[in-house]
Amino acid sequence: MPCRWIMRSDEDIPSTLAALAEDLEISPLIAEILWSRGIQTREDMDRFLSPGLVNLLNPTLIPGLEQAAQITAQGIQEAKKIAIWGDYDVDGITSTAVLTKFLSQCGMETLHHLPNRLEEGYGLNCEGIDSLAEQGVELLITVDCGITDVEAVAHARSKGMTVVVTDHHLPGDSLPDAHAVCDPRLDDSCPQSHILAGVGVAFMLVVRLRRLLGRDDVDVRTLLDFVALGTIADVVPLTGQNRILVKNGLLLIKEARRPGIAALKMVSGYERHAELGAGQIGFNLAPRINAAGRLGDPQKALSMLLADSEDEAMPYARELDMANTERRRQEAEIAEQAIAQAEQQADRLSMVLYAGDWHPGIIGIVASRVVEKYYRPTLILCDGGEPGVIKGSGRSISEFDLHGGLTRIADILLGFGGHRQAAGLSLRKDDLELLRDRFEAIVVEDLGSEPLVPSLKVDRNLEFSEIDYTLLRELEMLQPFGLGNPEPVFMSSPVVVRDCRLFGREREHVKLSLADAQTGACLAAKAWRMGDTLTRDCKGSTMTFAFTPKIDRFTGVPRIELRVRDWNE
Repeated sequence: MPCRWIMRSDEDIPSTLAALAEDLEISPLIAEILWSRGIQTREDMDRFLSPGLVNLLNPTLIPGLEQAAQITAQGIQEAKKIAIWGDYDVDGITSTAVLTKFLSQCGMETLHHLPNRLEEGYGLNCEGIDSLAEQGVELLITVDCGITDVEAVAHARSKGMTVVVTDHHLPGDSLPDAHAVCDPRLDDSCPQSHILAGVGVAFMLVVRLRRLLGRDDVDVRTLLDFVALGTIADVVPLTGQNRILVKNGLLLIKEARRPGIAALKMVSGYERHAELGAGQIGFNLAPRINAAGRLGDPQKALSMLLADSEDEAMPYARELDMANTERRRQEAEIAEQAIAQAEQQADRLSMVLYAGDWHPGIIGIVASRVVEKYYRPTLILCDGGEPGVIKGSGRSISEFDLHGGLTRIADILLGFGGHRQAAGLSLRKDDLELLRDRFEAIVVEDLGSEPLVPSLKVDRNLEFSEIDYTLLRELEMLQPFGLGNPEPVFMSSPVVVRDCRLFGREREHVKLSLADAQTGACLAAKAWRMGDTLTRDCKGSTMTFAFTPKIDRFTGVPRIELRVRDWNE
């Protein structure tokens, strides 16, 4: 939907910035962008542009990590039978891969359990714990889950297991009675770690384990491709510690020495050694891993990542690719039905949508699409497998704390959890209308009675004549882009739309040829998912665009292209 453009004020730029840019050997434009994002000293700019692993925090500063590492190290030294319990999404799968790979390099064979989303749901469950107990598991380590699983952790302890919980989600009112509980959200003693994904926490655990075990022969840096993949997919801020982890992990993904990563890149349409940004991983690689968990068994994704050869990895990668194709088909069907329902609720400040037969593994993606279209906090629900129970996924806008909102209506929910921007929930089907009314009341209370319009921060005006490969390579120094570190956005002078045509499987995207009205300088552009609003009718029009320039390397031949973010006629 159309955005409200917020232009950065040139008055905020100090006169000394040009000299700082010269000292750092960067262009004034790059220095201006960093300054506007709060990176304003020479030291901070240098650290941002060169995020070395030497700047990673001491793992022992993360709440509960030292105790978790001590107990795990003791279990390894005593040769206890270890099981790792992860989650079915990319963060959980890569977290499991990090710990499994590290322990195998230390000579330890481990079991692992990734719950079936449709049959088991999120987190620990007693039936799965019983199965592990029957296999003789003595030490149970959770990754990317467990912080709210009080009953299941107690059950594991009753089976004689030592339990170590590592997670990054918000804790509930009471913590599980594990032997160690590691979660950056437990207190504010280490704010640098608050943004870590589950895989980031798992990586910090193995960094500490390496030291405790004296395993200098194990290079944990080789695990950073897993860390980058899971961190990007979990949509956590790509700043601070996450920027360091992802920036270095992307180098390994480019090299693709790991057979599973190479296979995943190739089925996603990339060359084995293609250099990928966070956006390409988030939109192409991660969905294929997620498809396994969304439609059934996440084990195939883990098997692919841990494969020892490309011959072993490629069949799993092809299965994931087919699963992703099926996921996209179902997503399109559900999205069409959900948007039809949303049109009936257009007068509300929130959306609560329901159909019994919608796929529980796909409704979260659809919720994101509804938020993108209407810019309203959205809950999408379907039948929950138990008679009379429905469950759902929610996505929010930046101005509304979804997890906090659900906390205020917890009395009508059977369960919920998540973050500020995304959450899951379950409730009795009879309470659906009550949920709709109370959720709307909370949104109105927090945001007011008028619909909000998304804002788009624009760095400054940028003439087409200024856009060249030198500038774009400098802009690439700011990668990886994502939450907390958005791609720079610029505003064009008036340009003429010379050509405009639809493309894509559903003709949902737009290709444009834009020419500067004064100089005639012409550039290609693409407007993703804007086919229903930016149509061929604009051909010949003079318009102003908000855009992000980039080097498109998809075909193997670099070319300059603009990504359209918004426009004004």
